[in-house]
Amino acid sequence: MKKYNLRTGFSTALVLLFLALSPIPVSAHCDSYDGPTIKDALKALETNNVNLALKWIDKGQEPEVVSLFNQANKLKNGDKETYAIVKKYFLETIVRLHRETEGAPYTGLKEAGSTKAIVQLSDNALAKKDIKSLLEKLNKHIGTIIQKKYEKVVTLEKEKNISAEKGREYVAAYVDYTHSIEALHDILEGGGGHKH
Repeated sequence: MKKYNLRTGFSTALVLLFLALSPIPVSAHCDSYDGPTIKDALKALETNNVNLALKWIDKGQEPEVVSLFNQANKLKNGDKETYAIVKKYFLETIVRLHRETEGAPYTGLKEAGSTKAIVQLSDNALAKKDIKSLLEKLNKHIGTIIQKKYEKVVTLEKEKNISAEKGREYVAAYVDYTHSIEALHDILEGGGGHKH
């Protein structure tokens, strides 16, 4: 059987990139210490510039964040334990409010390293201004996944009419394959992303 190579499919890589950035089912990295939301909130505290954190929330949420930011700054040079508690509460508040803007639940802060590799790759591409390397990795990854799903359907198709059980195995593989392709298409057509 001849294998189909998707490594050069630019749109395929974009699909996976949209998947990584879209809010389906939420495994975002805005709640992780290695994600941009917490990094910006920490930078805001370090530089005394609340605007670095405000970008992650809606305008109506600003009073709560600004008030908490000012309280944290007052305690910055005081008792270290007290400041650590207020600082963490500030980070939790930013993330909680940001998650609200996405229509997603707040489930707590996640430690650094908890972000999916694909999201780290997309962030690194932005940081290094290097989309080419990301696209190559995405194309290879998505091509491998789709090809495996395709080959499973082709293999099971040969025996799908032998018995109901074999038919069900085929149908399960077929549904997985077609729904995966459909999901990729829907994301491209709909342009996944944050709500705001």
